Amino acid sequence: MKMTEELKKLFHEQIKLEYDSAFIYLAMSEWLNQNDWVGAAHWMEIQYREELTHAEGFIRYLTMRNEEVELQQLAQAPKEWDSLLALFQAALAHEEFISEKINKMAEQAEKDGDRATRLFLQWYINEQVEEEVNANDNVMGVDRTQGNIAGLLAFDNQKGTRVWTSGEVPLFSF
Repeated sequence: MKMTEELKKLFHEQIKLEYDSAFIYLAMSEWLNQNDWVGAAHWMEIQYREELTHAEGFIRYLTMRNEEVELQQLAQAPKEWDSLLALFQAALAHEEFISEKINKMAEQAEKDGDRATRLFLQWYINEQVEEEVNANDNVMGVDRTQGNIAGLLAFDNQKGTRVWTSGEVPLFSF
């Protein structure tokens, strides 16, 4: 079964959005480093790598389905945030936006009767739940310190413990 034009269009847009996400998180990492939040910068650098993996998963799936991969122009990543809290709030809002886009893809796959694609997208749907939980935890972690420097430093130190586990997005989860 060939993918419909609408679903392919959504895949191409999502590949772009995943790469945009990666560069947003890389820009956040850089801002955090420049503002001496090295633990949070490390956390965001890992997030950057994770988003690259997500984009590559979409590309691998299209290739496996013998569909053309269209790489679109990436957006300019922001480079300034007003505060540590504002940065993490922006990350949460971005993850919520990405969740909406992936859900739209799943709805289109269902509409098209493309069960294989719908099954593939389930991993991303589950992943977005985790992404939103992590982003919300970061917002709450900063917010709960109420600006207390000791609390902020402890939060930053904890973010520095995140470990990168490279891997591939599964084409199918059974």
